[in-house]
Amino acid sequence: QVRLVESGGGLVQAGGSLRLSCTASGRTLTRYAVGWFRQAPGKERAFVATINSSGRSTYNDDSVKGRFTISRDYAKNTVSLQMTSLKPEDTAVYYCAATPKPPATSPQEYDYWGQGTQVTVSS
Repeated sequence: QVRLVESGGGLVQAGGSLRLSCTASGRTLTRYAVGWFRQAPGKERAFVATINSSGRSTYNDDSVKGRFTISRDYAKNTVSLQMTSLKPEDTAVYYCAATPKPPATSPQEYDYWGQGTQVTVSS
């Protein structure tokens, strides 16, 4: 069982930055691909970024390319999402998720989920 906890959300002005963290307990994340997703009110959960188990391969949704960076710290058993140049449309609850399968953009491919952290970007 992998337990995931997100942190780092908050309120920020447009153009600002936030760093989200996804910390795992119960099992090391070493063999898991990890993805970040977000869900805005009234919308479906959407893919943001993913990183493979080795950390050598990442993939971002087009909406965040050049602004968000996903990375992992094996010593801390954590995957981070560095968000820069934030826009009001980035406002959502952000979730991290883990899968023992290869990285994927579909939420259905992920087995373990955190509870989410709210990110609000004001204009």
